[in-house]
Amino acid sequence: MTIVNPLEHALLNDYQRDFPLQSTPFAHIARAHNTDVGNILHLLNKLKKAGLITRIGPVFRPNTIGVSTLAAMKIPANKLESVAKLVNNYPEVNHNYEREHAFNLWFVATASDQQHLEKTLLDIEKLTGIAIMRLPLVREHHIDLGFKMSLHGKETSPVVKKQLSSTVAVQHSTQPYDAFQQQLIDEIQSGLPLVERPYAEIAQKLGIDEQEVMRRIEIMLTTGAIRRMGVVVRHHELGYRANAMLVWDIADDRVNEVGEQLSAVDCVTLCYQRPRHLPHWPYNLFTMIHGKERQSVEQRIEEIVQKYGLSDIPRATLFSLRRFKQRGACYSYAQPETHFQIASNG
Repeated sequence: MTIVNPLEHALLNDYQRDFPLQSTPFAHIARAHNTDVGNILHLLNKLKKAGLITRIGPVFRPNTIGVSTLAAMKIPANKLESVAKLVNNYPEVNHNYEREHAFNLWFVATASDQQHLEKTLLDIEKLTGIAIMRLPLVREHHIDLGFKMSLHGKETSPVVKKQLSSTVAVQHSTQPYDAFQQQLIDEIQSGLPLVERPYAEIAQKLGIDEQEVMRRIEIMLTTGAIRRMGVVVRHHELGYRANAMLVWDIADDRVNEVGEQLSAVDCVTLCYQRPRHLPHWPYNLFTMIHGKERQSVEQRIEEIVQKYGLSDIPRATLFSLRRFKQRGACYSYAQPETHFQIASNG
């Protein structure tokens, strides 16, 4: 699907965060664009059916309402697809990619608690006979608030909104949620319903008041459990098919400083610290860069290295080759899953 409608462009770019928390959010958007709510809902459904957006809803901060880890495996080439398919079958897995490295299968697993998460990883190890390298989040330097994309014309890197970028040490949440809060999380994790009054529809399902639904979402936004609320786009389908995970081996006494520098770069979409696994994995700082073409991403990487004087820092660039699975993290598994088997850069 080609984006030719300026309103579609605006819906994709301008509502990735700060989605209206009011009874009729889509009517609010319609008024801002001098159209009617029916047209907004039609276009959002169109974009969703075309695979350009996954949902309109929350993106939860890792390890606030559950636990998660990045995981990597070294898979023989002739077994990669079968192992990737097995990993996909776990509802705890929400992203699963082939990347250019000896560690060639990379996935993210999320669960309600550490015991459940570890059981999932041990299960996969037992069934495949292959060890999993566990890379839990240690410190977050850049909070994902979505990014604006150039959907027409020449190649550009996405410009990331950095208004709330900061260094955050990971602390697992130990505060239990009440029954209504957990039900609300379960209900919104796959996105808001595309109806005129989405919060009222959720409230009716949960047997609580619409205002209470909005109040509880606002609390999760304020406390940081939800790091952004809005349109969640699919970069690959929008033309950003060069996806590079750039990893660095930074001295422990410099990693916070470098992490802060890199998190401020406009093309860096994520910047995290994760543990080393010596001797096979010496890298402790992870950055993500998306672009439309591999060459342009490589050029941006070289610009970053030169600008910040990082040429002497050991690094590796792991471009994605295939996207086996991509969806938002789930904290309960009643929702139907959506897998993407795509034999292309991703």
